[in-house]
Amino acid sequence: MRPSEEDYGASAARYYDAAYAVLRRGSADVEFYRALARESGGPTLELGCGSGRVVLPIARDGIACTGLDASTEMLEQLRHKSPPANLRLVQGRMESFDFGSERFALIYSAFRAFQHLLGVSEQLACLAAVRRHLAPRGLFAFDVFAPLLQRIALPEEPEAEDARFEIDGEEIVRYVSVRRDLATQVMDVTFRHERHRQGSVIGNDVVRTRMRYFFRYELEHLLARAGFPKARFFGGFNRRPYDYVSGETVIIASADGG
Repeated sequence: MRPSEEDYGASAARYYDAAYAVLRRGSADVEFYRALARESGGPTLELGCGSGRVVLPIARDGIACTGLDASTEMLEQLRHKSPPANLRLVQGRMESFDFGSERFALIYSAFRAFQHLLGVSEQLACLAAVRRHLAPRGLFAFDVFAPLLQRIALPEEPEAEDARFEIDGEEIVRYVSVRRDLATQVMDVTFRHERHRQGSVIGNDVVRTRMRYFFRYELEHLLARAGFPKARFFGGFNRRPYDYVSGETVIIASADGG
């Protein structure tokens, strides 16, 4: 039986919620962005909102929200969750979005979505669009993983299991393999979803994606170049001091320097 293969699309949308309910359990990232949204009072804009893991709880707090994502399949998953009327969904790319004269008190990009911008030109284009759309004293927040040297030194990581979960009566075992281009800091990541029913393998769905990893001062320079003179870096969503070893890099930046 040949596995079905795709870039980030319908299969990714199908498995996303169940996989990351397991993998992001205890990360506290939803509460981090939710608290920022409450402090801002809105409106908020999420770049790469996916199926709504972060934006939906914020919208249900009564805050005016816009969710932007390039994937029609992810947005369709979110629409099936009966989002409230104060959540607007827009298909578009985070490096080229344009809402005209609209301004947002908080713009954020959760769970490493910024890492799908592989080149400096796309990264700067995204940051320029963010800056244009921020209200006075508005904040931009995002997170990426801290690239642990003992892992990123490896050009390849062989396939290994990273999660088990259930969907529609099937047990899904997710396997991940990684290839790295050490010169460009780009990873080719392959997710294989092995589907089990009653103890037998009944199929495989393969999803591929690419991600760029960033170092702390690389991000600081990108932000400064894009007009964010100050940025606060944290080592976790509890705002612990940045220490690298946590594996998380969490940033809050302001164009006003606050």
